[in-house]
Amino acid sequence: MKVKKNINDILRGSFLVDESSFKNWRIIIFIVVLLLIMISSAHESDKKVVQILKLNEKKRELSEQYADVVTILMQTQMESNIRNKVKATGLKPAKTPPKRIRIISK
Repeated sequence: MKVKKNINDILRGSFLVDESSFKNWRIIIFIVVLLLIMISSAHESDKKVVQILKLNEKKRELSEQYADVVTILMQTQMESNIRNKVKATGLKPAKTPPKRIRIISK
């Protein structure tokens, strides 16, 4: 019978309004504060995960752009491409290799 009375007291909330309820309120407030801190930290960690995913996506895109730019640069630096581009101006490759000029100061 005592168990049934205790269950009824808990369901009705009488443990919150009797003379020893101050101790119960302190525990309840402490638990609520801990729960709020836990919920807040969970939301912050979710925000960080989303931010990390966005940054990883941006890093992948920039890596692809870098590879494309390097490929274009390599193609424009090829000697055959340079010859084709300057052919219209009349420049031709030299038939003899360049000579080194040495200046001896006295």
